[in-house]
Amino acid sequence: MGTPGTTKVSAFVRSILRPERRALVENDTYLLRLPERKDFGQWAALRTISRSFLEPWEPAWNNSDFTERSFHSRVDRNMAEFTNGQAIALFIFRKSDMALLGGITIGLIRRGVAQNCMIGYWMGEKHAGQGHMFAALGMVIEYIFSELRLHRIEAACIPENHRSIRLLEKSGFKREGLLRAYLKINGRWQDHVMFSLLESDRRTAGATPTS
Repeated sequence: MGTPGTTKVSAFVRSILRPERRALVENDTYLLRLPERKDFGQWAALRTISRSFLEPWEPAWNNSDFTERSFHSRVDRNMAEFTNGQAIALFIFRKSDMALLGGITIGLIRRGVAQNCMIGYWMGEKHAGQGHMFAALGMVIEYIFSELRLHRIEAACIPENHRSIRLLEKSGFKREGLLRAYLKINGRWQDHVMFSLLESDRRTAGATPTS
């Protein structure tokens, strides 16, 4: 037992107290970490060549978002949200060549009686369909339940986004229902299908693969 009046420090808090620890999640194949300013070149190039692939599923693109200054502001905001325990934005890198593959965000982290979060993700077009996002999502699921100690993960996607629906179902998420005009995507309010994964689902079905 610890000394009276002391509290055990979680891995999440330790990572905040050690800001140099940018590699939050990794295995032999992938490195998932917070975005850094030096990532601008890779990020801008991958997003640009993937624009037609990503645009139907994302908020309307603004060309001003692709300036280096705007990217640096986003990196600073990501760090502030991470430090405050609000959200964790992660870039997905392939360790063999440190190529940026895409991103996944643990957002809307809620504590108290909720203990849940919302995830979102994107993958560069040339890297899609190769199992990278399935592997990264498995790693993030393990991190959310084991390190953040949350109870529930939510994800919402447009009904026509069959690729994303297959990914969520393959990863163990359960369909809950339709959210009408839930998010403004590609310039218009669109319905979304809500999916969820509970920590108890993982215990029942076995841990989600992480590689």
